[in-house]
Amino acid sequence: MRKIEIFDTTLRDGEQTAGVNLNTEEKIEIAKRLERLGVDVMEAGFPAASKGDLEAVKKVASIIKNSSVTGLARSNQSDIDHAWEALKVSAEPRLHIFLATSPIHMTYKLKKTPDQVVETAVEAVKYAKKKFPVVQWSAEDACRSDLVFLARIVEEVIDAGASVINIPDTVGFTNPEEYGKIFQYLIKNVPNIQQAVLSAHCHDDLGMAVANSLSAVENGADQIECTINGIGERAGNASLEEIAVALAIREDFYQAKTNLKLNEISRTSQLVSRLTGIAVPPNKAVVGKNAFAHESGIHQDGMLKEKSTYEIITPELVGVPSNQLVLGKHSGRHAFRDYLAKLGFQPEESKLKALFDDFKLLADRKKEMTEEDIFALLIDHRIQPEVPLYQLKDIQVNYGTNQIPTATLRLLTPDGKVIQDAATGSGSVEAIYNTLGKMLPSSLKLNDYRIQSVGAGRDALAQVFVQIVCDGKEVNGSGTAQDVLEASAKAYVHAFNKLQLHSDKTNYEKMSI
Repeated sequence: MRKIEIFDTTLRDGEQTAGVNLNTEEKIEIAKRLERLGVDVMEAGFPAASKGDLEAVKKVASIIKNSSVTGLARSNQSDIDHAWEALKVSAEPRLHIFLATSPIHMTYKLKKTPDQVVETAVEAVKYAKKKFPVVQWSAEDACRSDLVFLARIVEEVIDAGASVINIPDTVGFTNPEEYGKIFQYLIKNVPNIQQAVLSAHCHDDLGMAVANSLSAVENGADQIECTINGIGERAGNASLEEIAVALAIREDFYQAKTNLKLNEISRTSQLVSRLTGIAVPPNKAVVGKNAFAHESGIHQDGMLKEKSTYEIITPELVGVPSNQLVLGKHSGRHAFRDYLAKLGFQPEESKLKALFDDFKLLADRKKEMTEEDIFALLIDHRIQPEVPLYQLKDIQVNYGTNQIPTATLRLLTPDGKVIQDAATGSGSVEAIYNTLGKMLPSSLKLNDYRIQSVGAGRDALAQVFVQIVCDGKEVNGSGTAQDVLEASAKAYVHAFNKLQLHSDKTNYEKMSI
């Protein structure tokens, strides 16, 4: 049985999703969850992009011990040096370096001849190998490259020290048959190909990223690059959960497996969705809320008689919570701590006290507390900034069908003062945001607003996702509460706080392979 390594790029390529901007604390939360999931390699960012990105990659690299942490770099010494500064603290320093190989990229973007591109790639790999024990080299836009030239440059970078060769479908152009043939060609025509691991990295522009990745497995790839929930540049990347479950369910066909703990998939998906503000579509394979729902009468009848008639994936396989009562208002702190540990979290004692107090308040108001509720409450605490910023203290909204909605809010400022203001709007949410617009010291524009429930029932928690824009910078935020209006206010304040924390970051051109 072949072992397929999973290279997760949620923190790098996934963060390039429009409107997504993760701060360091959020990246660390996702990295810990990816480590618990069992990914072999996680790409934590692009260290040369900014000082903030370098520090985030460095923190992730210093914390993660059971997965290899890597960073992206262009084929120049400056990028490689920045990556080394960030990753030298890692348990296994690894570099991901890339250079375009397609005629259109070499002519119009790089403005280099094929010989110059080969020379640049070889020199970069040689320089990187002096620092990093593992160097992965990617041929950007490989699927639109000349195969003879691709084989030539792959052979030379392997000789220079690259031990992983990535063949990305950068623009989501290819199809499974074509993609598989590229791997076949390289295996047949690169003499030293056995000295390197072949890797696949697919984008979903034509909806074939997962199919292309599985085709790569069929044709010799031993590493697949993917993201949680398939997020990423443009239409996204290959979906980790779909690839992992496909290999597990069809092990008879692929004769390959991963080391992933599949029962951690659902919680990882929820965490990434919450922190990025990208809701998972209900019909999304494996992690969508309808993935295990059976509406058709024929399907329901078959399921009652024998589940395997229509259910090829069980909810338990991917860790979908049962929504059964797990803890209640009479639960003690010890039981609460143990349950958090089961979910993969071990907060410090001071943070545990604040979290437990909020849990008890919610348990008093809510009839049933499910795993989804506790997970949402936990994440809401974990995403709050360590430094004192703005905090929502009180909210009051007056609304009537024949009245103008009015919102009155009290905020605790970073310097410890409590401020209060009120404003009107055409609706309650607009009144809240108009009030916050008067109270917060920046000119903000609401770019997106979405709401979803946590679980079901009248007393379900509300999760609100917002995206605000200030001076051209987009930042997302989220808030959770039983009351929709309170969750809306929390989400807006959370986004503004993230904006303040990111204000010292320099802008950069995000890199895609």
